[in-house]
Amino acid sequence: MSLTAWFEPGREAALRAWLATLSPDLGLDLGRLNVAASDASPRRYWRLGRIDGGSLIVMDAPPAHNDLRPFLDVQRRLRTAGLAVPEVLSQDETQGFLLLSDLGPQTYLATLQRGPTPEAEALMRAAIASLVRLQVQGDAQGLPSYDEALIRRELQLFPDWCVQREFGQQWTAAQQAHWDGVCAALVGAWADQPRVLVHRDYMPRNLMLPRADGSPGVLDFQDAVQGPAGYDIASLLRDAFVSWDEAQELDWAIRYWEQARRAGVPWDDDFGLVWRRIEWTALQRHLKVLGIFCRLKHRDGKPAYAEDLPRFLAYAAKTALRYRELAPLVPLLEALRPGLTTQGVTLR
Repeated sequence: MSLTAWFEPGREAALRAWLATLSPDLGLDLGRLNVAASDASPRRYWRLGRIDGGSLIVMDAPPAHNDLRPFLDVQRRLRTAGLAVPEVLSQDETQGFLLLSDLGPQTYLATLQRGPTPEAEALMRAAIASLVRLQVQGDAQGLPSYDEALIRRELQLFPDWCVQREFGQQWTAAQQAHWDGVCAALVGAWADQPRVLVHRDYMPRNLMLPRADGSPGVLDFQDAVQGPAGYDIASLLRDAFVSWDEAQELDWAIRYWEQARRAGVPWDDDFGLVWRRIEWTALQRHLKVLGIFCRLKHRDGKPAYAEDLPRFLAYAAKTALRYRELAPLVPLLEALRPGLTTQGVTLR
């Protein structure tokens, strides 16, 4: 499906007509309405000026492809938990429009891409503190469960879209058996973790530079589920667009683990076991993302995402090489990118 199918010209006209009906007390300046961002889903975000010089954000979520109810539900949960999420100022669920407070134009990403600087350290520590608050105070009751069926559906994206569609390969019976064994191992690892509210995309592009109180703004939370506590810290440490050496990953992971345990998340008291579970959870996510990025390229006309396939293949190889149970994945990855494991793993 193309972007033009998602964002037909009539969407902007309908959006402007809706904004014109809103209360004058909002002080909207309709002459300053510009596209702020789009993402991997059929959503688009606009930055709207205010007469006082400030700005707001408008979410344009075509109802044929979006349901605003999960966003509104999780927004209330996170706001109640004390996280810095956009305030909903007005909404039209029928048309798929939300008027939101603006958390600013700068995400974590640009700062983190400059490397392990003092600024990056401060941002990551703030993100970890906010994540612990989410896990301890966030109400996960009633959210979809990150269960075995969902895990396996996500894993299947890798053979369907990455192996077959992107690389044009078909697995033999032996290769399929290797894959089935890896999937079974990954599913089993998720059962040994505390269950919490999982943001599901807790990564630098969805974290905004901190507010005055030091807490980061949090975006793109509408897909939240009840699931393993290791998922969001794995997403934060092993991101699509910025990588760290393992010593740095471990430092932040230990800080997270210590803070989470003190706050009441029932993690094991052996960090080695916790790190293993985080890494295995990260691998499931990376295999899923490899499939999603290829699907975005081939189905949705967004080829830029595929530029980061090498990073995720390297992430996957790094973990598969470390654990005996995951070793059958190594030749499957090597078949996609010869030399990936024999010539060394690089995340750059």
